[in-house]
Amino acid sequence: MQKLLMFGLHFMIGTTIMGIFVTAALSAGYGNGRTIVAAALAGFVLALPVTWFVTRKITHLVKV
Repeated sequence: MQKLLMFGLHFMIGTTIMGIFVTAALSAGYGNGRTIVAAALAGFVLALPVTWFVTRKITHLVKV
């Protein structure tokens, strides 16, 4: 159950953090493809521990 919740949350959290990083890169003036892909990849990787933390907090609150 916890892995399924983590999988679903990672789609939402990962997309949000990736979008923030790509928007920040574009706002800073970095418009080439390599920088945009690097920002998206960094957001995806950063979303993993964030997703783990949020999933852990939710399961502890719900006591599944």
